[in-house]
Amino acid sequence: MAFTLAACAEMLWRDRPIEWRCAQLQEMGFQVGLWNWPDHDLAALERSGATFSIMNGYLEGRLADDEGAEMLLASARETALVGKRLGVARLNLHGTGLGDGGRPRLAEIATPLKWVKARDTLHRICDLAEELDVNFTLENLNLPVDHAGVPFARAEECLALVASVDRPQLRLNLDLYHAQIGEGNLIELCRACLPWIGEVQVADVPGRREPGTGEINYAGVAWALRGMGYDGPVGMEAFASGAEVDALEAFRAAFTL
Repeated sequence: MAFTLAACAEMLWRDRPIEWRCAQLQEMGFQVGLWNWPDHDLAALERSGATFSIMNGYLEGRLADDEGAEMLLASARETALVGKRLGVARLNLHGTGLGDGGRPRLAEIATPLKWVKARDTLHRICDLAEELDVNFTLENLNLPVDHAGVPFARAEECLALVASVDRPQLRLNLDLYHAQIGEGNLIELCRACLPWIGEVQVADVPGRREPGTGEINYAGVAWALRGMGYDGPVGMEAFASGAEVDALEAFRAAFTL
């Protein structure tokens, strides 16, 4: 049983063209994660020959109000068609739309009524996914360092939404970097989320760099995931502390059992 490994192209070799980064990751045996597709030349991404693991699944919108939901559904439909063109396996969502520096375009408090609306919006996302034959994930974020003001940010909140929707078109993108900052107890968190995990993302804390540069025992997390029976994708969404090749090999070593 082996994990499928991927890495975020935008965070590595940042002085190189995106298609070069994607091709390099493919050559090294990694699938490729992307952020927002309008930032890139789609034809160049296709020419790279990369296998794309995940990409942001929307450009604007929110889960928990009528106007935001309509914006989200419209941009998710447009993005899903791009995802199908590139063969992206998972289209990623957040608790609300993110702006510069990952800050929410509209900071919100997740009231009980907003929870109900968010669940309804995610059901509509699943209807769209079923129509277009794509899959979405909902990613947890951290509030203290990177994403203050985002509603439904904690992993336990994302888990509650995904589990309440409970449809195969929506899974959890469990980001352990964000979870370590906001919640901790990563192995038990993985265990609780396991039935709904679509992808696990990793970076070390502090610094958001490759495994082995901070406080998280990623080798222990990898063994625990294997013991739980998880053999799905693991994506490194991290900056390199030094040479990118060395960072990627450290990531590979941590998740090769």
